[in-house]
Amino acid sequence: MDGPERSSGGVERLRRWLLWVLVLGLAGTEAELLLLEHYEDRWQLVPLFLIAPAMVALGWHARRQDAASLRALRIIMVLFLVAGLTGLVLHFRGAAEFQLEIDPAMGTWDLVKKVMRAKAPPVLAPGVMLLLGLIGLAYALPNSREKGSEMS
Repeated sequence: MDGPERSSGGVERLRRWLLWVLVLGLAGTEAELLLLEHYEDRWQLVPLFLIAPAMVALGWHARRQDAASLRALRIIMVLFLVAGLTGLVLHFRGAAEFQLEIDPAMGTWDLVKKVMRAKAPPVLAPGVMLLLGLIGLAYALPNSREKGSEMS
């Protein structure tokens, strides 16, 4: 098994690894968010609600491997990217508001430093949604079997 056949097997192995990393990341993130009671307001529900359709789309695509399931998975993963970026902004704002309540005269640079070091809300925590979205998009790259069905 040389050339394209060998490389195609390597790509499929990598896709399986990406699938399992994504599934474990989704399950772990969902569990952590639930344990942290990350559902105080509607914005906090977004990552919780995005994980469920992501798992469904992954199961659908793993079984069918068709263009529709791949498209659905890609759309959900783009939503993960949007949610991650939005979460970073919301966490930053929340931490900044708290710091400004403590010291309203704080300068911009001092505020940014304090916010980035804050433990609640952890500013960079939503970055996990960005990572999961990127892993999902990498998994959802079309492979040679799907390229023909992608064109339709």
